[in-house]
Amino acid sequence: MEALKTIFLALFLVLASALYSANAKIQEHEFVIQATPVKRLCSTHSTITVNGQFPGPTLEVNNGDTLVVKVTNKARYNVTIHWHGIRQMRTGWADGPEFVTQCPIRPGESYTYRFTIQGQEGTLWWHAHSSWLRATVYGALIIHPREGEAYPFAKPKRETPILLGEWWDANPIDVLRQATQTGAAPNISDAYTINGQPGDLYKCSSQGTTVVPIDSGETNLLRVINAALNQPLFFSVANHKLTVVGADASYLKPFTTSVIMLGPGQTTDVLIQGDQPPSRYYMAARAYQSAQNAPFDNTTTTAILNYKSAPCPAKGISIKPLMPSLPAYNDTNTVTAFSKSFRSPRKVEVPAEIDDDLFFTIGLGLNNCPPNFSPNQCQGPNGTRFTASMNNVSFVLPNNVSILQAHHLGVQGVFTTDFPTQPPLKFDYTGNVSRSLWQPIPGTKVTKLKFGSRVQIVLQDTSIVTPENHPIHLHGYDFYIVAEGFGNFDPKKDTSKFNLVDPPMRNTVAVPVNGWAVIRFVADNPGAWIMHCHLDVHIGWGLATVLLVDNGVGLLQSIEAPPEDLPLC
Repeated sequence: MEALKTIFLALFLVLASALYSANAKIQEHEFVIQATPVKRLCSTHSTITVNGQFPGPTLEVNNGDTLVVKVTNKARYNVTIHWHGIRQMRTGWADGPEFVTQCPIRPGESYTYRFTIQGQEGTLWWHAHSSWLRATVYGALIIHPREGEAYPFAKPKRETPILLGEWWDANPIDVLRQATQTGAAPNISDAYTINGQPGDLYKCSSQGTTVVPIDSGETNLLRVINAALNQPLFFSVANHKLTVVGADASYLKPFTTSVIMLGPGQTTDVLIQGDQPPSRYYMAARAYQSAQNAPFDNTTTTAILNYKSAPCPAKGISIKPLMPSLPAYNDTNTVTAFSKSFRSPRKVEVPAEIDDDLFFTIGLGLNNCPPNFSPNQCQGPNGTRFTASMNNVSFVLPNNVSILQAHHLGVQGVFTTDFPTQPPLKFDYTGNVSRSLWQPIPGTKVTKLKFGSRVQIVLQDTSIVTPENHPIHLHGYDFYIVAEGFGNFDPKKDTSKFNLVDPPMRNTVAVPVNGWAVIRFVADNPGAWIMHCHLDVHIGWGLATVLLVDNGVGLLQSIEAPPEDLPLC
């Protein structure tokens, strides 16, 4: 009898799996990376785009679908594409960060990314992960529930991706090159954008302002993505409340707010009701700036929420939409209250026992001017060059093979596995830091993790050069944010504050300025996964490391073989 039960159960599982697979689709797309004339702020630039579009195409899939995207590089720069937030279970070759999981796609070459979306729903995005091409090479990646399944909230009447971006009235690659040559911080952007448009408050921009339709009584799901290169942003809509229902393709216990904050890389799904008098209302975004005395773009981008039943203004009369009130640029209290509202919808399985307990300090640094450099190459503070690090190691990317390839093929000399699991020196992280700690050690050091290891990482901001809110993104994983706070993390005192019941799941955590965040996850995805600050200026300076997760037992716990068209270095 027991044997029969076992056979029936096996048959049922096979049938269920077949039905589930029958609904899943394979979606094929072609991305052509190319230079396209784009006019913004009165000037036309030869801008790197995908398929001539800025922002690039929105991809819409269902949970369970497979994406096959052939990327052909017709630009003059090397390029890769990262599918930000996709778990990439066993398909690390498709993750995209250059020299971590692949060599870049050279001009004239192509590479096909293939991966299946498993158990994720909500808003993600894709972007270039090579130099500063991400400034213009990005787009939304929307994951709907499986066919026949519903959102855990009432279905909205319409859905609108809201991509917040950052625009330079220059070639972003030249901006980066100049900073690399001088050792100084790169020039700040000239505008922020919503769906590629700066909006009414900038010169030569009102014609293109993004308009988002809504009607009285209807609900609109805004899928907000911070695709800005270097700036956390506040976002608000005049006279309208925002009900937060998801972030980073994970659902949340809904809560209502008048303003949201997203670090670069983060996404937030909000419901907005058409419950105001029919009119036109500004949606607006501007900087959250936590680094004291650091220059930043203090402009404001706008789009218009337009009620379809709003009366048309008389001919020749233009009525300015109502402007939302946005927090002060340095309003950390609003950011803290917002991030502390995040909860998973129900009790979740957070690792309670920990196998790998890691403590990573994050922060900037200043390198002394090398003896063979001219003063022009050392234009950072007091004749230095800017740098950044985790645990006093400034990450250096390889340049002739990717870390994943070197690991898979056993190539020696590309990286070492001695990334410190704790700061090499304990100090008052958020106090006055000795100048001897301002100059980190460069290296390509990774942390090895066993398959299935239960991992906790404390991410501790430091006041080296300046404290700052750092959006830290981990590739290949979602993680639970079990706690965050200010000052130096104290395991004796702060562990009691951990939420191990319903913490939010994210792929990018905004580590509080002069504070800390604690994340937990199970290392169940083999591969080489970069963990880095999503302020691109910081990743270039070395604020990154790589977690190298070994294969487990058998095929289903091992990374797939590399694809035949994987780019050569």
